[in-house]
Amino acid sequence: MISIVLPAYSEEDNIRPLCREIIAYLEESSGFEIIFVDDGSRDLTYERIEELARIDARVKGIRLSRNFGHQTALLAGLNEAAGEVVIMMDADGQHPPSMIPRLIEKLDEGFDVVNTTRIDARGTGLFKRISSRWFYRVFNTLSDTRIEPASADFRIMNRKALDAFLTIEEHDRFTRGLVSWMGFRQTHLPYQAEKRISGRSKYSLKRMRLFAFDGVTSFSSKPLRISMILGLATILGGFVYMIYAVVMYLQGHTNPGWTSLLITVLLIGGIQLFSIGILGEYLGRIFHEAKRRPHYFIEKRTSKPGSQGSKR
Repeated sequence: MISIVLPAYSEEDNIRPLCREIIAYLEESSGFEIIFVDDGSRDLTYERIEELARIDARVKGIRLSRNFGHQTALLAGLNEAAGEVVIMMDADGQHPPSMIPRLIEKLDEGFDVVNTTRIDARGTGLFKRISSRWFYRVFNTLSDTRIEPASADFRIMNRKALDAFLTIEEHDRFTRGLVSWMGFRQTHLPYQAEKRISGRSKYSLKRMRLFAFDGVTSFSSKPLRISMILGLATILGGFVYMIYAVVMYLQGHTNPGWTSLLITVLLIGGIQLFSIGILGEYLGRIFHEAKRRPHYFIEKRTSKPGSQGSKR
C-alpha cells in the first residue's frame, strides 16, 4: 500500500493532469491512495479533488479550515496516510511522477527515507538560485543538523520512519530539517525540476524569508551565541576606545568629536537591536509552542478517516 500526499493551495488547474500522471505510474502496484490536502484555497481546488474522488475512490481529499501553510498541510496529509510507504509531493507538477518508480526501488534497497535534491528547471530566476544556495550554506554552518543543498519536500518514507516523524509535535515545522534530524537510513536522488503545469508559485519573497527563519531557529542556537559575541566585542571595543580617550585627554589633544560619537552610538544601537531581534525570534517560537494549539482543523473530507477504497 502506497500513500501519495500532496498539499495544494490554489492549484485548480493542476489537480487533474497531475493525478492522471501519478495513477499512470502506480496503476500496476498492489494498492495505493492519493491524498490531496487543500490548504484553504481561494479557487476551485477542493471541487476538483471531490470530482476525482467520486470517479476513483483511491483519490481522497481533505480541506483545511484556512491556509495553515505548506508544512502544516503536509503534516495533515501524512496523518491521513494509511500506506506502508508514503511519498510526499507538491501539487504544482514540479515534482515529476516519473521519479516514483526510482524512489520505490531505492527504498527496496533497505533505506528508510529516500530524499531528493533539485536540479533547477531552465528559466529559474538567478535570485532564487543564489538565495537557495546561500540558505543551505548558512543553515549548515549554524546548525548541527546537516541538510543536503537543494533538498526538496519530495521524498519517500517507510512506515517506521513516518511513525517516528509523526511523534514530533512542534508547530513551526521545517520538514527537511526534521527528517534529517531523525536519523534512520537515508539517501538522496537528484531529480530534474519540471515547469509548473499552470499558475504561479505561491512562495513569495516574504514566505521564503519566514521559511528560512523557521529553518535556522528550529535547529540552531548559534544566532544567540553570535549576539553574545557581538556584545562582548562591543564591550572590548568600548574599553579600548575609553583608554584612547583618556590618553588623548591627558596629552591635551581632545577636540569636539560629534562624528565619532554619532558613529559609536549608531553602532552600539544597531548591535543591540540586532541582538534583541534574535532573542525575539526564539521567544516567539517558545510562545507558539507554549500555547499548545492544534496544528490545523479539517473543514471537509471526501471519505471517512482511515478508509481505503478501491477504484470504482
